[in-house]
Amino acid sequence: MKENDIKNAGKALTITTVLTFFIATFEMANALGFYKPGMNLPDIASYVQANRWIFAFTFIFANLVILPSALFLYKANGISLKKEIYERETVGGDILWGVILAITASLLNLLFLPIYKGRTELAFVEDGKMGVGITILYVIALVFVSGICKEIYYRGFAKRFCGQAFGEITALLLFNMLFGLLDWYNFGASFVLGLVCILGYRRRKHLIVPMIIHGGTNLLSIIYIIVMGGY
Repeated sequence: MKENDIKNAGKALTITTVLTFFIATFEMANALGFYKPGMNLPDIASYVQANRWIFAFTFIFANLVILPSALFLYKANGISLKKEIYERETVGGDILWGVILAITASLLNLLFLPIYKGRTELAFVEDGKMGVGITILYVIALVFVSGICKEIYYRGFAKRFCGQAFGEITALLLFNMLFGLLDWYNFGASFVLGLVCILGYRRRKHLIVPMIIHGGTNLLSIIYIIVMGGY
């Protein structure tokens, strides 16, 4: 293994770890700010997005502020991020795989719904429907920013820069644990989503697949909430 490979792995892991702990700490602090005696963990977790505007803007800011470092890491190593994301010859099949696996991941998300039934009367309850503005902001934050940026950090970095140092599977699983930690409040749903993203990425070799899986799953979740009257 070359010394440069080790340095790149360290940089990739550092960038992703900083993002993970920044957002996870923000989410935890935000949730604990509403703590009341008698709350259980699902109750506390329900307050992570109690202020949806602050949550969305913080999420967008954190992901975009480290994006230049990620782009530089690819460029400094002579790697075309565009080709890492897609290639014209395979993009049709990649999109199809992404859509199919996004639906699969969304169905798997339903397995986590019973956890939320454990909430008590102390859990956060949205007072009325949210407006069009916050819905659009959530689509930007969770479908586009999350779907694109986080897949570069958690899947692209893992395979391209840490695969040589840790082994590809080990690197992908390590970064997926960070991915799940960032979204700790959904109790493992993001970790499972990450596994589906890994499956699609390893099968098709292009980041557009996990980007579609990730963004598509979040889009379907937003649509579900709208249909259920939460927006």
